[in-house]
Formats: sequence, C-alpha cells, structure tokens
Amino acid sequence: MKFSGRKIFGRSGGRHRGRQGKRQNRDQELRDRGRGVFTRRALLLMAAQTATLGLLGRKLYDLQITSGEHFAKLATRNQISKRLLAPPRGRIIDRFGKALASNQTNWRALLLPEETTDVPGTIERFAAIVPLEDHDRTRIAREMRHQRKFVPVMLREFLSWNEMARIELNAPGLPGVLIDVGTTRTYPEGPLTAHIVGYVAPPNEQDVARSALLALPGMRMGRSGIEQSQDDLLRGEAGAVEMEVNSVGRVLAELDRVDGTPGREITLSLDAGLQQAVQNRIGDTAASAVVMDCRNGEVLAMVSTPSFDPSLFDSGVSKAQWIAWTNDERTPLINKAVAGVYPPGSTFKPAVAMAALQNKMISPADCFVCRGYIDVGGARFHCWARHGHGSVNLHLGLKYSCDVYFYEVARRIGMDRIAATSHELGLGTKLDIELPHTRAGLIPTPEWRQKHNHHWNGGDTIVSGIGQGFVQVTPLQLATYTSRIATGRAIGPHLVRAINGKLTPESDPEHWPVLDMPEQAFKAIREGMFAVVNEAHGTAPKARLPIPGIEMAGKTGSAQVRRVSRALRESGHFNSARLPWEYRPHALFICFAPYDAPRYAVSVVIEHGNAGAEFAAPLARNIMTDALLRDPANRRTPPGQTVADAL
Repeated sequence: MKFSGRKIFGRSGGRHRGRQGKRQNRDQELRDRGRGVFTRRALLLMAAQTATLGLLGRKLYDLQITSGEHFAKLATRNQISKRLLAPPRGRIIDRFGKALASNQTNWRALLLPEETTDVPGTIERFAAIVPLEDHDRTRIAREMRHQRKFVPVMLREFLSWNEMARIELNAPGLPGVLIDVGTTRTYPEGPLTAHIVGYVAPPNEQDVARSALLALPGMRMGRSGIEQSQDDLLRGEAGAVEMEVNSVGRVLAELDRVDGTPGREITLSLDAGLQQAVQNRIGDTAASAVVMDCRNGEVLAMVSTPSFDPSLFDSGVSKAQWIAWTNDERTPLINKAVAGVYPPGSTFKPAVAMAALQNKMISPADCFVCRGYIDVGGARFHCWARHGHGSVNLHLGLKYSCDVYFYEVARRIGMDRIAATSHELGLGTKLDIELPHTRAGLIPTPEWRQKHNHHWNGGDTIVSGIGQGFVQVTPLQLATYTSRIATGRAIGPHLVRAINGKLTPESDPEHWPVLDMPEQAFKAIREGMFAVVNEAHGTAPKARLPIPGIEMAGKTGSAQVRRVSRALRESGHFNSARLPWEYRPHALFICFAPYDAPRYAVSVVIEHGNAGAEFAAPLARNIMTDALLRDPANRRTPPGQTVADAL
C-alpha cells in the first residue's frame, strides 16, 4: 500500500493551523476584552483624579483667592498682638507750675481673653505665681462678664521686679498674659491739696457702660475735687500698640506704638506755698479757711482740716482706714470750705445792713438804743454785751457788733429783703466753682418755712438778723461775700486758671459786672468793718496787721450751735469755753486788705472755736499776712523766700 506523505501532512497541518487560529482568536478576544476593562478603569480613575484635583484646586482657590485676605489676617493675628493703650491722664498744677497731680510708672499684668482657650485655667496658674486677693478675683470676674474678649483685663498692678520675673519665666504656661507698663496717679502735695485736687479710682460698671475707653486697664475716673469736675478734659484719648508674639504668646518685639493723646493740663489758681502757709497756721484744729483774689475771684488757698491722703484711693483704701475716716467727728473726707454749712453769726450783719440801705429802710445815721436786750412778742432777745451799747448807728453797730441794732434793722425790713440781698452778695446760693458736692447753704424765708409746714414768726426774723436760727453758709460763700463788699462787683470764685496754658475768661477782673447796689452803702459798710479792726473798742483789735502801711477791714462772728437758757445767761456765770467741744460756738472771721485798694479776701471758720474775736480773728490776720507777703496774685513766679523768712 502506497501512501502519499504530502497529503497526510497537509491535512494535519491545516487542522493544526485551524486550532491555532482559534486559540489566537480567543486570546485576541480575551485581550480585547481585558483592554476594554482596563480602559474603563483608567477612565474612572482619571475621572476620580480629575474631580479630586478639581476639588483641591477649588479649595486652593478659596483659600488663596476668595478667603486669602481672611486667612492672612488670622495668620497675622497669631503672629501680631494688637491692643489699645490707656492715655496718660493730664497733670494738675498750681499757678506757678508746681505739680499737684501727676503720673508715675506702674507695672501690671494683663490678660487678653481672646488669646487663650482656657481663661479660668490661665487665671489660676497666674494666681499660683502671683497671688490674687479676693477683691482682685471679684473685679476680674466682673470685667470678664461685661467686657469684650479683645479688651485686656488687668490681673494685678503695682508689680515688683521679682513678680515680673516669675511671670516671664512661666510665660509658656500663661497664654494671653503679658506685662505692661502703665501709670498710676500721684499727688505730690498729699493731704495738703486733697480736698481741692480730689482723687481718682477705678471705674465701675455704670462708668464703663457710658464710655468704652474706661474699660482699658489702668483707666481711672475722677471721684472728687478737680479730678472729678474736669475728668473729661484730664482723661485724654486712647493709643494702640502692635507686638510680635510666638506660638505660646511670648512677646518677641514691639512692632508699632501710637501713644494715646494725654489729657489736658489744668492750671489752678492755687498757690501751693500759700496753701502750705495756711495749713501751718491752722495746724490740727478742725477748721477751714479760704483766701481769694477779690478782684477776679481766683481762689489762692482753700484749706479744710483735718484732711486725708488721696493716693490711697488709687491703690485701694483699707477697711480699717475707711472706718477711721468715717468715725472721725471732725469729718476729714469733707471739704468744709464748700460743703460745710455753718450759721454765720455776726459775719452776717453787713448783709443785713446792705439789705436795709439798699431798700432805703434806714440811713447810716439812724440810731437805735441797746440796753442789752430787746423784747419782742413776749420773748427777750439778748445782746452779747450784757449791759448794752447805748445809742448805736450803723458804724457803731458794726464796730461793736451790737446784736440789738441788727435785731431792730431785721425787724424793720423783713426776711424776704434780707434773703434777696444776701443772695446777691453770694450767701445762701450755690456758687459756680469747679468742685463737686458744693452746698448752697440757706437763707430762710417765710415761704421756705411754710413749705416745711411751719409758721414763720417775728422771732425767726430777729435771730436771722444776727446770722443765727436757720441761716447757714459755707466758708467759700463768706469769702465771696467779702470780695463783693470789698469791690462792689459780682465776683465769682473759681479754681481753674488755665487749660493747656490758655487763661480762662474768669481770670480777667473786667469779666465780673458791677453789683446793682448803691456805692454809698458799700462805703458805709466798709468803714464799719474797718472800725472793727482798727478803731478803739472795735471787736477785733487782735486782727490788726503787723505790716506797716497796710490796714485791714473785717468782721467777727461767734455762732451758737445750741440754745443758752435765759436764766443761765442772766446769771453772769455762763462761759461757753467750759462746754464740751461739740457744744461750743463756731468762731468766724471775714476780712479784706489792703483796705484802700482791696486785693485779698479771707474767711475763717473754726469749728467749735468759741469766740471769733479771740481765736478766728488772729488766725485770719496771720493768713492775710502770709497772703500779702507772698502776694501770689501779682507774681508770675513764686517768692524766693518763705513767709517765715520775710517776717
């Protein structure tokens, strides 16, 4: 059997190629199918990547473009700390430039609430380093409740170097706490000018609600005296500071500082040297005295004793000190010159005389007989001279201070006319001086009495005629009243002489108008007051000046604070000096000098000082002597020697 190998090979090769082709087709199909799956996955991945990149791009756009400025500010805030600065408070100086209230450096620890996430924890960690008193914690809690987070809160002030070092050493654990230098108020003259200059204290919640500036650490509010009345001028405007800080809040550098605008400088009319001289004259006596330039109303000295240390209010008055002040019967916290009211006694008699002369109810020559008493409506009213003064006219009535003469004058003219004239002369009315808590006193009238459900009777007029009864005045009113009698002008008292060096209009004598009162009446009253001091048998010979060529006019006064019975008075054994201190009469004296060209007016009130002629008149003489020798109203610089040296 013969085989053909070619044919056999051809058949098997075809089958092989066929199978191989099928396999290749299947492989290709699988590859194509896998290639399709890969492509879909790639597309999905690419889509996901594109979306992600798009979101990232969008986010980057938001971060860098849309919100870039916002985040730049946040980054800067983390690096730079900004805060407001309390402005320096304006100085208060006397007429010659001597500081009466100024500022002293005060290191303090502040907390910026917005720079810490754990305010209570920060405060406790701070307290472990620098102790906080209970009142400090109370104040901090109050300020945290009522202030915004960007306003610093004062943790402690008056820090020592050791306390500052401990705070800086522990700065990483005290985020938001920083050391700041501020100022504290100082009073170089201390108690000498406390009642006039006043004092400052931290603002309360009501103060902060009225002015956001007061929320700044170290800000103070005037609470009395010039500090209170001129607070808006003294306060100034806030500044700002920028500091670079690290991640824990430690200050690395101060980048920028704009200091606050200082408050204005207030120049007072006071002469601190004369103020000291008056204080030395009064000593520890409970008294008040006012020295005024009677040509323009500038107050050159105003002393009220005893006094207090005003600096204690800035750092905090202790409870023991406050109790001591408030329990002192001599009332050291009250400025008696403007807020103390006293019956004027016989110093009121020139006002009664002016009322009668102004209304033409008497003439200076009219006489009344003094037998030592006068009977009115079944009541007897005594003269201080037991046996009387005989026939007395205006000149002698003032010279002898005859009570009966002024009983008769008051009865003739009535209380309404006396009150009207007294107000014109500055008595019983609130004076426009730059001091808070100034009292108006009282010149009573029948209408006033009726408002208090009481009937006015003739006896009320009689006792008011000699400055007793319901009549009440202040020492400042007495000095103003004396100035008006001396010059015939409506002089008004004032303490602010200049603001930032610019004189106030009140310092010009022509600012004050002439009183609508007869000049002849003023002349008669001045002559009577001259006689009190300089003529024989006047009531105040001890008031004569020791300065050759200069004479003074004045008027004594002794004001009872309790009624003396008729039996005791007529017994001849009454002596007010034997009474307990609080029952003794007040001693008063008013005066002006030089007599022929009045320049200074002085009023003195010694609480329970007994007799004005015996005690107040010599004191007023010494004060007037000091004023004339220093002569601050006519100087631009203080005298080169003390009054004691000049004498």
